[in-house]
Amino acid sequence: MDNALPKSLQDNPELGRWVSFDEPGIVGIRSGKVELGQGILTALAQIAADELLLDPGLVALVPCDTDRSPDEGITAGSQSVEVSGASIRIAMAQARAALIDVAAARLGADHAGLSCRDGGILLDGAPTGLDFWFLAPEVDWRQHVSGDVPVQPVGAYRAVGESHPRIDMAPKRGGGGFIHDLSLPGLLHARVVRQPFRLARLANVDDAWLQRRHPGIMVLRKNDFLALVGPDEYGVHAAHAEADKFTAWEEAPGRWRPAETAGETVIRPGTVPSSPGAAGIDVRYSRAHVAHASIGPSCALAWLDAGRLTVWSHSQGIFPLRAQIAGCLGLELSAVRVIHAHGSGCYGHNGADDAALDAAIVALELPGQPVRVLWSREDELSRGPLGAAMSAGVVAEIDAAGRVASWRLSVVSEPHAQRPGFGGHVNLSSAEALDSARLPGKVEDLPAAAGGGAARNAVAIYDFPGQQVTVRLDTRSRIRTSSLRSLGAHLNVFAIESAMDELADLAGADPLDFRLRHLSDERCRAVLEGAAEMSGWPGSHRAGEGRALGIAAARYKNKGAWLAAVAEVSVDEEIRLERLWLCADVGLVVNPQGARSQIEGGAIQAASWTLKEEVKVEGDRVPAFDWSAYPILTFSEIPEIETRFIVDPARAPLGAGEAAQGPVAAAIGNAASRALGLTLRDLPLTRERLVEVLMGA
Repeated sequence: MDNALPKSLQDNPELGRWVSFDEPGIVGIRSGKVELGQGILTALAQIAADELLLDPGLVALVPCDTDRSPDEGITAGSQSVEVSGASIRIAMAQARAALIDVAAARLGADHAGLSCRDGGILLDGAPTGLDFWFLAPEVDWRQHVSGDVPVQPVGAYRAVGESHPRIDMAPKRGGGGFIHDLSLPGLLHARVVRQPFRLARLANVDDAWLQRRHPGIMVLRKNDFLALVGPDEYGVHAAHAEADKFTAWEEAPGRWRPAETAGETVIRPGTVPSSPGAAGIDVRYSRAHVAHASIGPSCALAWLDAGRLTVWSHSQGIFPLRAQIAGCLGLELSAVRVIHAHGSGCYGHNGADDAALDAAIVALELPGQPVRVLWSREDELSRGPLGAAMSAGVVAEIDAAGRVASWRLSVVSEPHAQRPGFGGHVNLSSAEALDSARLPGKVEDLPAAAGGGAARNAVAIYDFPGQQVTVRLDTRSRIRTSSLRSLGAHLNVFAIESAMDELADLAGADPLDFRLRHLSDERCRAVLEGAAEMSGWPGSHRAGEGRALGIAAARYKNKGAWLAAVAEVSVDEEIRLERLWLCADVGLVVNPQGARSQIEGGAIQAASWTLKEEVKVEGDRVPAFDWSAYPILTFSEIPEIETRFIVDPARAPLGAGEAAQGPVAAAIGNAASRALGLTLRDLPLTRERLVEVLMGA
């Protein structure tokens, strides 16, 4: 039966790893997935409550902790409900059955007459005086989850399907819910003077100048790692702000070398016929580097006490982070514990893991002293991993009937998968500062089973004959890139859906009709038709009139949620997004308000990337910058958004968090191109890009 279990249960089969009854009146649920602002703790609590027949208020999600929680890898890819939710449902069904078994033995009663409600055991509907917490010590929690206990039928759900309030918000509103609020007795503060470019050599530190200017600041240097430490946070911050006055960095010839790659990889080996004289396109779309731009800078705490290192981090993957910290610092895995604490959210690999290693390095040098590392705003924007720059070329033809006769997509992208441990590398900046030999020597894309990285959503959902797709990673730049929400799907869907509009124009077809004639996926057709109906597609604005609608759709990772978007934009000196209509199919909706927040939050972020966000690089280096050089969508620029879910409780739930990125970007681009009467292919669609396109028209 094990093979039928979700991977999380196969990897963590012991029932007691998932649930605890240590606190009277509260059931503690342990998940390996962490809260990043996506509301996942609330959704998982609802799932657990339904299986245990509890009011959701009796369920608490235990903080993710490498000592106590199941190892579910990384919270990424919109898989928390699909994988962890499914695992919790199966495990809680077995926990309920195990408790009923103990009650039956105690009461000498037949199982058929026993039931439970809010933790109390009932016999023929009457209270027995027994409850989960009294019975829990008699259950063997070392038993493995078998998957043999039937879960509750959909019709019995009481919590799932309802918009329960977020369980993580109360402490955050009260000012104590984030890692930045944590404090320990005798806490020291530290900031790391980061290398201005990858593998820069620390040539000199003027300790005398630093001590004259900032007396009492402790300097910790190990090779090219430099940390400033002191008891006063603001004193450390002031010294760090003047780092360029007492440090000198230099290029070390021969240190930097591009990582090896697999070369061009064929994702879909279709044959692409060519018809001389046929109408078609041969175009390339692109996006620039994008920053995570988390509002709260990366932070971590570490404490070496009695030979054991404890690290608090807002990492998305505390188990792989623990392994890399231990390996980097020469510690046994058992000597390192990582506890998740909430950050400001990032949806990808930002500086959280780097800050954790920073704190661990300093704490290891100061046994018994808890250490807190907080990144500066400039470091948060310019020294953490960036979303990869990439391009996608489309060569396609249409036949005399106005259908796509050939299609070739070629993606060139920087790496999207350089989280801690991926590819066998540490993938943390301070690890490279300690030892430049830790620079990755070979880089791979995420495997198809994980949805791909650069290849994510590169295969079009449409019924194209002989569709051919290739992907090549480009590692020539030393700019560090890694996972950012939706990975390659943002640009790949933008390219596919923009090309569909260009081909529809060649065919003299309405963009919606053109898509539907190439689409047999009924659930994708349904979201497209739903978004069109919501928006009143095609609208009354003709091409080139300064205001238009654009449409786009995709299925995230080609195996997750479906989403179609219609955008209304106006164009004068710049592009302004006026309205968005979103239609999504995420299967069973666990928490409608939570799902809506994820879809609409993703849409707003996608709009910001599409219209504004670009990290300005200088060659293969990122100059330090702050908010003044990195505009994001402001509150006054947020469009009116209408969202509709196609709900089918009989279908399995699908992750919603990243479904909007590509379709929203493409819908905005298609609307802007139609409003201008000119094609826009390069993101972001800033005023400068508009001028370039208009000047080249």
